[in-house]
Amino acid sequence: MVLKLHGVTTQGSPSGLVATVLNEKQVPFEFIPVNTGCGEHKTAEYRACNPFCQAPYIDDDGFILYESRAICRYISMKILTKDRLRGLTPDMAKYDEYIATLSAKLDVYDESLEAEEISLVDLLHLSGGAALGLIGSDIMGQKPNVARWFNDLSSRESWRVLKDGIKGPHEQRQ
Repeated sequence: MVLKLHGVTTQGSPSGLVATVLNEKQVPFEFIPVNTGCGEHKTAEYRACNPFCQAPYIDDDGFILYESRAICRYISMKILTKDRLRGLTPDMAKYDEYIATLSAKLDVYDESLEAEEISLVDLLHLSGGAALGLIGSDIMGQKPNVARWFNDLSSRESWRVLKDGIKGPHEQRQ
């Protein structure tokens, strides 16, 4: 099934950003225009896929994701992971460049991670940090404070229960 991008037709919009990344990564997609002028993004059907009632969102064979930057990261990670799984050679120069950029940012984290409390900002790093391991990077374990912080985050019960897939709270406790 081809990925479906639901969004507005304006190039400079977040939908345009997602379409650009899809085109750059040569990911086939079906574009489904959303008429925000008529309030199409405020319908119950649309809200079921994007609770923020904003464009864009994607439907990747039943996997729904909204927020343009999250979608772009998902597409990039999915392509890199697929290439590795299929035995294709990803662009390692780009990979190394991204890891070097991330490493520089994690240096700042490593110097400033002191808070004992976990915040929403901390939790937002979980899926990206875990995805790095899927593509063969161990960067989250290379800096002592980042490693401690990420180990603390990823050992939290709220994350560990997702190891075998997402279930509702009533299913997790049974």
